[in-house]
Amino acid sequence: MRRQEVIHHLRRGGVSLVVTLSDGRLPRILHWGADLGVLDDDALAAMERAALPPLGDTVIYAPQPVPMLPQLAEAWLGESGLAGSRDGSAWAPLFRHARGRREDTSAADRLVVLAEDPESALEIEIEIELDGGGLLRARPTLRNLGGAYRVDRLALALPVPAHADELFDLAGRWTRERMPQRRPFDIGCWVREARGGKPGFEAPTLTVAGEHGFDFRRGEVWGIHLGWSGNQRIVAERTSGGTRMLSGGEFLYPDELVLRPGEHVVSPWLYGSWGDGLDALAARFHDHLRARKTHPSLPRPMLLNTWEAVYFDHDEAELLAAAERAAAFGLERFVLDDGWFGARRHDRAGLGDWVVSPEVWPRGLDALASRVHELGMGFGLWFEPEMVNLDSDLARAHPEWIFDAGHGVGIAARHQHVLDLGHDGAFAHVLAQMATLIERLGIDFLKWDHNRSLLDAGHSPTGRAGHRAQTLAVYRLMDALRARFPGLEIEACSSGGARIDLGILERADRVWASDCSDPHERVDINRWTSLLLPPELIGTHIGEPRAYSTGRVAPLGFRGAVASMWQLGVEADLAALGDDEQGELRGWIAFHREHRALLHSGRVVHADLAGGAASLDGVVGDAGAVYLYLLRERPAGWPPGRMRFVGLTPDRRYRVRLARELAAHETPPWAREELVLTGRVLAEVGIEAPGVGVDDPVIVDLEALGKTS
Repeated sequence: MRRQEVIHHLRRGGVSLVVTLSDGRLPRILHWGADLGVLDDDALAAMERAALPPLGDTVIYAPQPVPMLPQLAEAWLGESGLAGSRDGSAWAPLFRHARGRREDTSAADRLVVLAEDPESALEIEIEIELDGGGLLRARPTLRNLGGAYRVDRLALALPVPAHADELFDLAGRWTRERMPQRRPFDIGCWVREARGGKPGFEAPTLTVAGEHGFDFRRGEVWGIHLGWSGNQRIVAERTSGGTRMLSGGEFLYPDELVLRPGEHVVSPWLYGSWGDGLDALAARFHDHLRARKTHPSLPRPMLLNTWEAVYFDHDEAELLAAAERAAAFGLERFVLDDGWFGARRHDRAGLGDWVVSPEVWPRGLDALASRVHELGMGFGLWFEPEMVNLDSDLARAHPEWIFDAGHGVGIAARHQHVLDLGHDGAFAHVLAQMATLIERLGIDFLKWDHNRSLLDAGHSPTGRAGHRAQTLAVYRLMDALRARFPGLEIEACSSGGARIDLGILERADRVWASDCSDPHERVDINRWTSLLLPPELIGTHIGEPRAYSTGRVAPLGFRGAVASMWQLGVEADLAALGDDEQGELRGWIAFHREHRALLHSGRVVHADLAGGAASLDGVVGDAGAVYLYLLRERPAGWPPGRMRFVGLTPDRRYRVRLARELAAHETPPWAREELVLTGRVLAEVGIEAPGVGVDDPVIVDLEALGKTS
């Protein structure tokens, strides 16, 4: 085999990935990071030699390059990429005779590697892609060539260098999702698992290794994300020999994945992003999502969601009036939330009965949907297709469709249980009920909720774990609806932000990042969600003055400033607004309409501010930039310092103005007359921060004027 056939150099988007298949072994990554430029065959061969340590009398503890599918039989004592067996045999596979096929297309630089283990009667294919923005993704396909084979784990690993000595990921709970945490990258494994049938509130979202002290704008970082909406296992592992790996794959319950003779399984994509700072790492995910054929191309509609205004108290006349008020405010989509169907007057009944309630809607939803469309708005409806209340017609008719691992339906959560879509009848029933309403009412948008984790989710009558099959069934259900109704949009919601991943984003047009509409909390939730998703995919609403999730009261100015930086929605009761509040809300809607083309296409940036007392987050585009500055807590010293606007084009001139008027005593001198500065000056020197108090938002609008001489 010629040298160029065993060492492959993939290059895209300022990133190099050098992969070797020498000696017929599975792919090993020699470099993943900054672009290395053009390398000839001799240079690639020299790179491989340079990566090999002196072995001494054993290879077991030497820090040699480890394959992307680590194998015990190759002297790897860490987490194996494949764990399984065939009646107790073939539990330590050794794949070899690897050969690669290069596919360099306009979308990606791609390498497909095929290898086999004849003794274990298994074959593995590993797809490796580097897309136009430099985002890496890879996935294995395992084929069974012998008798039934039980798969316990199938995961890929990506190496990081020795100077990546700090780990970062996210954790959280309901209404406090995706909070950052850091730790040293010590010897051993840092394991994050999701076992409840979805990534969960506590999901890592991204697992990042980087240089000590890395931040948004500095320090090399390498991060992974598993594009899978079900159970998962993410591992950061460092061995005593010096190897550091980030790996990810599905978490599988016993006998959940058994391949019969001739069957195969395709694992979810494992995504990897490298960058100089977290902003650069996030930008590769944003570019990838924006390059999808299914990425929303039209301006993201500003919507009214009815939940916080009415909860379960549905009244046709009042909701028709709410739709008219929404249209008068310039909103573009009206979403009727929970409470419209079956016996759903509260959260203890009705789930699973996706039929309009004649008790609450004697004329059906036809009049409301028709009026919403007449007003020029899209019509949206809330569903929770994967769930069922025991007090429902569906549960009474088909108790066998509720997950049961042998001890009954198990513990209720939020008074509900999980409908097993692995039953063909259950799947067809839900699909038919949803499709009937979508077609009849001309539904444009589904708020797709998922409010209960899967616990002992046994598929009847066997009781075998059904978590994986449920995730695949949800994908099929979404795919079927979108194929039948091509213009339909879906919001992924799971008690807020418990199912946010690139698997669900192959089918959804936005996410509900949290049930918390308290702007003080949402600033942080959205900031860290944006490590994975761009602003146009993160729905954020102006809620009621008192947030039900925290009890905190926030003025409309704060609620509007935070929500307007993402995909704007309104959840407050428009009828309860006074004249001044109505004018202020109209102002925020107008601001978002004016700036959403920039906000939903530009580069997300975050300034590294010392001390954590303030935050400065922005979006930068060709026409300019918008930044949100917040004092998060009262600092010990005063003033908090200058705002330095990162991410601007250094040699362009920008007109600087406040997008929101401040009190006279808060307004700095620069805001009282026209100010024009270059991007370099704004980034390196900055301007004085206004003298605002905690949670008093400042939005700075920078208009790009051209280039300096």
